[in-house]
Amino acid sequence: MVKSLASSLFVFACLFLSGCEKDWGVDQHGREITTDHLQGRWLLINYWAEWCGPCRTEIPELNALADAEEGLEVLGVNFDELRGEDLVQASEALGIRFRVLTDDPAERLQLPRSEVLPVTYLVDEKGAVRERLVGEQTAEGILAHLSRLRGE
Repeated sequence: MVKSLASSLFVFACLFLSGCEKDWGVDQHGREITTDHLQGRWLLINYWAEWCGPCRTEIPELNALADAEEGLEVLGVNFDELRGEDLVQASEALGIRFRVLTDDPAERLQLPRSEVLPVTYLVDEKGAVRERLVGEQTAEGILAHLSRLRGE
């Protein structure tokens, strides 16, 4: 009986822990980005750098999407892996209003290291990477990609 109970508890613990995904870390302002918050949402993950001209041009388009598009979470990732105050200053200098991850999600999403910037990934509500967009994007263009992907 005790052995059976121990086995049942072990199986329950394994099932419970397998359902708990690690959170995404914090954003440039130190706010936690939880898996629960992102659950069931499409993600737009954009890699940028201060020295990247097309990145600078693209930021207002991403800000517009972050402000207006329901069901889409826009997340930035600094290509140069800036952290702390350096990340805050770089984000502010570019006028970024969306959340910027301090931890690169490349391993979590199995993303390759890009040779060019900007690069944007569209991730569906189940966590699958659906599209890789290389180069400067517009809000209109991204919405067209999302519409096509959501309709598949």
